[in-house]
Amino acid sequence: MNSIARLVLSLSLFTFLLSASAQFASAGDWLVKTVAGTGQSDNNGNSGQTTNTNISQPFGVEVGPDGMLYFTEVGNHRVWKLNRKTGKMTVVAGSGKKGYSGDGGSALKADLNEPYEVRFDATGNMYFVEMQNHLVRKIDKQTGKISTVAGTGKPGFGGDGGPATKAQFKVPHSIAIDGRGFLYIADIGNHRIRKVNLKTGKISTLVGNGKKNFPSDGDRAAGSPIPGPRALSISGRTLWIVLREGNGVWKMNLDDEILHHVAGTGKSGYTGDGGPAINATFAGPKGIAVGPHGNVFVVDSENNAIRRINIKTKTVETIAGTGGGRGYAGDGGDANKAKFAQPHGICVDNKGGVYIGDTRNHRIRQITFK
Repeated sequence: MNSIARLVLSLSLFTFLLSASAQFASAGDWLVKTVAGTGQSDNNGNSGQTTNTNISQPFGVEVGPDGMLYFTEVGNHRVWKLNRKTGKMTVVAGSGKKGYSGDGGSALKADLNEPYEVRFDATGNMYFVEMQNHLVRKIDKQTGKISTVAGTGKPGFGGDGGPATKAQFKVPHSIAIDGRGFLYIADIGNHRIRKVNLKTGKISTLVGNGKKNFPSDGDRAAGSPIPGPRALSISGRTLWIVLREGNGVWKMNLDDEILHHVAGTGKSGYTGDGGPAINATFAGPKGIAVGPHGNVFVVDSENNAIRRINIKTKTVETIAGTGGGRGYAGDGGDANKAKFAQPHGICVDNKGGVYIGDTRNHRIRQITFK
C-alpha cells in the first residue's frame, strides 16, 4: 500500500471513529460554542466574518450540498451562507426589506417576509418557507433567480388537487424534500402537512383535517388529524414530525403513510430524561433533525434545551441546555450547562455535529462531542 492510500485509509478511519463517538455520546459529553452572530440584531451588512457580523433571530439551519452552512434570518428577512472553514458569511437571498417581491429576478434583490427554514433538492436548488408570506420559494442553482413554488402570498386554506402556486397556506413553518421530487410543507395554521409534486406542480394534503385532535398510533395519514405540525425532517423514507401544540414527536413511512407516535405525552413539561421517550414531556418543540446513525435531535424550544432520542433504546436525554429560563451562557464548556434563548432550527452534519438557530440570542451555535 502506497503512502497516499495509507493516508486516505487513515482519514476514513478517523471520520468513522469520530462519527461513532457521536452516536454513543451522552449528556455531559457535548461542548457548545457560537459559530455565527454577535448577539446584536441590527443589520450591519450583507457579508463579513462570523465574529463581527450581526444576525437577527436565526431560525432554520441546514448544511448544503456544498458543505456550507445555510440559515434563515427572520429579523432581517434574509438567508445566509456560512463557510465553516473560513468563517466568511454572505447573504444569498433577501434584500433586507420586509415584503413579497422579486420573483423572476436575482434572489438578492427579492423582498422576503420572515423566512423560517431552508432545504435543498437533489440537484442543489434551494427552497425556503416564508411564514408571513404564507408560501415557499426556490432559488435556481444555475441562475440564482428566485420563484414561488407554493402559495399565493395570502393566508387561508385551499388549492388541493391543483397548482401549488394557487394554493393557500396559513403561517407555514417548516419544509422537507425527499429523494423522489416531493416537497412537504408543515401548514401549521391549518393543522395539516401538505405535499407538492415538484415535477407536476400539483399539491395535496398528506395528513391533517384542520382539527387539533391527536391521531392514534398506527393511523393512516389520509383523513387523520394532526395538531400543530411545526417541524419536518426526512431520513430515507421516514418523515419525522414535531408537533408544537402536541408537544411530541411522530414519524411516518412515506411508502405506507402510517403514523407512529415516538416521543412526548402531549402535555407540556420537562420530564423524562433517561427514560422512555414516549413518556417524556416537551414544551413547544420547534425543530427536528436526524443524525448520521439515525438518532433524532429535537429542539425543545420553550424549555430552552436540545434533546436526543436514541432510536435503539427508545429513550430520551438532554444534550444541551438546562431546561430553565432563557439566557446566554456556556460557550466553550459543557453543553448541558449552557443557556439558550428560545432556539428553533437544527441540523446535524455527517460527522454528528449539531447546529442550532439560537433565535433570541441572535446566534448560531454548534454542539459537538468531546
